[in-house]
Amino acid sequence: MNSPTEPASAILDDFDSRPGSATSLIRTVLGAYVRDVGGWVAIADFVEVMQAVGIPPESTRIAVARLKKKGVLRPRARDGRSGYEVTEQAESMFTRGDPRIFGFRQMADTDPWRLISFTIPESQRAARHQLRRRLGWIGCGTVSPGLWIAPEYLATEVGDIVDALGLTEYVTTFVSTSVFVPDSMGDAAARWWDLGGIAARHRDFLDRHRVALAATGEVSPREAFVRFVPLLDEWRIIPYVDPGLPEGMLPADWPGADSVHLFASARDHYLDGSRDWVRSVQSRLPA
Repeated sequence: MNSPTEPASAILDDFDSRPGSATSLIRTVLGAYVRDVGGWVAIADFVEVMQAVGIPPESTRIAVARLKKKGVLRPRARDGRSGYEVTEQAESMFTRGDPRIFGFRQMADTDPWRLISFTIPESQRAARHQLRRRLGWIGCGTVSPGLWIAPEYLATEVGDIVDALGLTEYVTTFVSTSVFVPDSMGDAAARWWDLGGIAARHRDFLDRHRVALAATGEVSPREAFVRFVPLLDEWRIIPYVDPGLPEGMLPADWPGADSVHLFASARDHYLDGSRDWVRSVQSRLPA
């Protein structure tokens, strides 16, 4: 049984894996590819797929064991082949993430806000820490330690986190169409969010992938997989930490639009072909 401060749904929505690590790449492949072939994969096929992006077989097996312990995967044999399937809880996690990762959301100046107010007793300190940590990870801003702010379109995700942590009795949320600050909304955004850190993620993503994508011609399905998975693995964190603030609240040199465009171009160029390759590996008869 999960403890009140670490329910399964909260554990599964985990962003601690470093992009490029075996665990992070495997989570990315599970979300974007294994679900596409029905949510189950033979371990031998999965080892081959992960080798294509530089993950040795032993590292894949270790990371799979770790994700099994977290409740992301469970062992399941099919037709005499050992394999793993994505659990229902992990499927819910991936389903929640799909619209964010593959379709970036952007506020308009007139869109409403969701305010999240909470006072949590010291006896629930661990849960309070988890709440703040997870609100930050989905793009909420900190007005004060007990008052957070987010675009209204994050309200469902906020509610899911509060419910999962068992903190419903301590949290009150409000919808607001107007926010008044003593200076400007741009100044407020710089206080409430780590805009410098978010911008750095966008710029790093652009620096790492812009030139390679610009030089792209037609590639094989396997090469599409090799090129797209590391890009997707790095990108998938960005739409969470970046809430998609209105343009008027962002610095003039904000790099977000450029990285959104780059990811969309890569998705359109590589995703279908790379999925074709994974399907071809999955559909082969075992030797």
